[in-house]
Amino acid sequence: MPKTNAIRILESKGISFHTFDYEVDNEDLSGETVAQKINADPDSVFKTLVGRGDKTGLVVFCIPVTAELDLKKAAIASSNKKVEMIKQKELLPLTGYVRGGCSPIGMKKLYPTYIDENAQLFDKVYFSAGIRGTQILLRADDLVNVINGKYADLT
Repeated sequence: MPKTNAIRILESKGISFHTFDYEVDNEDLSGETVAQKINADPDSVFKTLVGRGDKTGLVVFCIPVTAELDLKKAAIASSNKKVEMIKQKELLPLTGYVRGGCSPIGMKKLYPTYIDENAQLFDKVYFSAGIRGTQILLRADDLVNVINGKYADLT
């Protein structure tokens, strides 16, 4: 298991988690494919998206891989009038992570982070460990607590 920032942070806080490794197909980084490879319910696998609010600046959203981010709901949740997704080329410099391996834990800065309220429907949820090919399984409340996140209606 590769040690990523996300894994180091969870270990340092004594938070219980599991990791799941899978073969990466650079031609298909979709969350549904990841869910299939780790034999998980796709609704319990979350992707991490980074946006820019007109009032708050960078904001992070974690939503099920089966859903689309509703930008109006994202703006309301994050106290913005408008939210736009950042450009893919901005992801690495701003977060330290690449597309398909972006984790809500361990970014370069602790940005305001919102977890889709559907995470509460599952005992545990999956999300990227910070590299392509590894997912973390963790209690949703532990994820919220470790990143000072908030649940919100985002989809």
